[in-house]
Amino acid sequence: MAEDFSHQNLRGRNFKGRKDLVGANFSYADIRGANFTNANLTGANFSHAKAGLQRRWVIGLVINSFLLSGVSGLLCAFNGYIVSLIFSSSSDNQIAGWVALIILIVFYFIIIRQGLTASLGFVAFAFAGAFAFAFAGAFAFAGTIAFAVTVTGVVAIAFAVAFAVAVAVAFAFAFAFAVAGAIAFAVGGTVAFAFAVTVAFTFAVTFAFAFAAVAVTFAIVGVVAFAVVGAVAFAQTLLSIYIAWQAMKGNEKYSLVRNIAIAFAATGGTSFRGASLTGANFTQATLKSTDLRDTILIRTRWYQAKMLDRVRPGSTYLHKPHIRQLLVTGQGQDKNFDGLSLRGINLKEAKLADTSFVGADLNEANLQDADLSRAKLKQTQLDGTDLTGATLTGAYIEDWGITNTTKLHGVRCEYIFMRLPTKEDPDPLRKPDNKQEVFADGDFADFIKPIFDTLDLYHNQGVDPRAIAISFKQLAENHPDADLRIVGMEVRGEDKFLLRAKTAVTADKSELSKEYFDTYNQLKALAEQEVQKLIAEKDNIITDLKNMVVTALYRPSVYSNTQIQEVGNMINNPGGFSVGGSVGGNVNNAQGDNNRVQGNYYAAGQPQSLAQAAAEIQQLLKQLEQTYPNTTTSQQMVVATEAINQIESNPTLKQRVINAVKEGGLAAFEKAIDNPAGAFIVAAIKGWQEVEAED
Repeated sequence: MAEDFSHQNLRGRNFKGRKDLVGANFSYADIRGANFTNANLTGANFSHAKAGLQRRWVIGLVINSFLLSGVSGLLCAFNGYIVSLIFSSSSDNQIAGWVALIILIVFYFIIIRQGLTASLGFVAFAFAGAFAFAFAGAFAFAGTIAFAVTVTGVVAIAFAVAFAVAVAVAFAFAFAFAVAGAIAFAVGGTVAFAFAVTVAFTFAVTFAFAFAAVAVTFAIVGVVAFAVVGAVAFAQTLLSIYIAWQAMKGNEKYSLVRNIAIAFAATGGTSFRGASLTGANFTQATLKSTDLRDTILIRTRWYQAKMLDRVRPGSTYLHKPHIRQLLVTGQGQDKNFDGLSLRGINLKEAKLADTSFVGADLNEANLQDADLSRAKLKQTQLDGTDLTGATLTGAYIEDWGITNTTKLHGVRCEYIFMRLPTKEDPDPLRKPDNKQEVFADGDFADFIKPIFDTLDLYHNQGVDPRAIAISFKQLAENHPDADLRIVGMEVRGEDKFLLRAKTAVTADKSELSKEYFDTYNQLKALAEQEVQKLIAEKDNIITDLKNMVVTALYRPSVYSNTQIQEVGNMINNPGGFSVGGSVGGNVNNAQGDNNRVQGNYYAAGQPQSLAQAAAEIQQLLKQLEQTYPNTTTSQQMVVATEAINQIESNPTLKQRVINAVKEGGLAAFEKAIDNPAGAFIVAAIKGWQEVEAED
């Protein structure tokens, strides 16, 4: 039975490495300072729990942030002192003062525009420049050419020192105070942050005035110097406040400051480092100063969690501000999460209409009852994802990565799109195809389920229907336990064809695909006579399947799923054969001249009407080839299309061809046509015969 720690005071308790906390109840418990490192907390309930630092740790960190603020104030005062040298009687000091003032203005401008990390480059440049000027000055002093050169050396050194010191001190102050302020804010909130600002500013002004008093005599000039020093200290303090505030708001330009502050603030806080929080529930829990590094966060619930932005997330999905916002609010309408790794994220009941997840990793995510209406799910990975009760009406599911572990029970979906929309086609490949129809309850899961239980055999670089038919028949006979059944054929672009077959759940699709294409590529390399011999050795199943592939290439809508299934079932009939003969040449050669049978060839005993019809069709194809090229499969399809259109426009010729094929058979008719487009003509004739038989 799961342990119950609800409503208990567990401050500082040690649960490190415990494996007996599966399903434990920590709701409403005070877990500040508790150590759950490497514990198994699968399914644990932390709703309304209070995590973070114990009071003594809060006090210690706040005091340290005040001390750091004081040190940063001293650094700020030092820069104010350098600027005050503008009013010194020494020309060297004046140069140093003006250089420092200009450098500070440029440096602060860089920080505001590009961030603290980018300003490090400016610091490096400052030291490089200082070294160069110092070298020039030293060389000038070493020379004996003139007094003017000596003066130049002095100026160079003054400039170099002022340049390097001003930048180094400015960066040190800005960074130190920003970190101090961020720690104070993360640990103690706005009150501690305000006090840290006061400490820093007080130290800065006090020390700045002290330095200024040393720099100048107290007179009119001294008053002005004090004013300048105070202004510099005030400006630097304001800049550091801005950096600290932006860092805690999640501004990526100041992420360095935020990461350091969060790391300090999580020291001594609640630790889940390395723990398993699979299926854990943190609804409305308070989580500041919590260590979640290396934690397993699969389907962990964060809805309405408080201060989730102040956890130490490590490399988990919680390090992105907009992801944290989505998890806490459940509101993600019309957002873009393209390409993000969101593995195991819990978006139960989230509002995600019109949201884009193109290429995102949502494997093992919880999307129960989520609204994904019109969501873009192109190439989204959904292995093990729970879509139970989700709404997918109008979603775009082009090449989405569902598997047999994707849960689709109770999915609500009236229609779906198989491609992303374009300006030319805003409703691409809608299913159901009829825009007046919608899926009934449960129909969508039935429609989509066969897709991820199939072996997809994708052909390119020229499609050979005969090689497809023989290869698939061979594969089915070699692997009867795979229970291969053809469930779909699809044309994809020029000379590209997809044959889809259902398999047994235990079938190794990778090995089946490899074996199929090994056979297919061998067959494409065989001579024409050897392929014909292989076909002749078998029953009519191969011929029927080949004709179906040809028809699918030319007229994809001719065959129904029932007809495809019938042939798919027949493929499993026993009676194997082997691919023999000499295999050579380029196995990727496109279908072309190898498919030709030279000369007009008529089998012995072939009816004369069949020979005449074949000769007539052959003559028509030759005439069309004067206008249309026929090198590639797609070009042959164009020639065949035009020939079929002309035959259909001549009912007498069409009927004569059908009658001739009835007498002599499709196989004999195809052999009688000396043209690579003949296979497409035969497929069309077979379709006409079926229509005639139905009538």
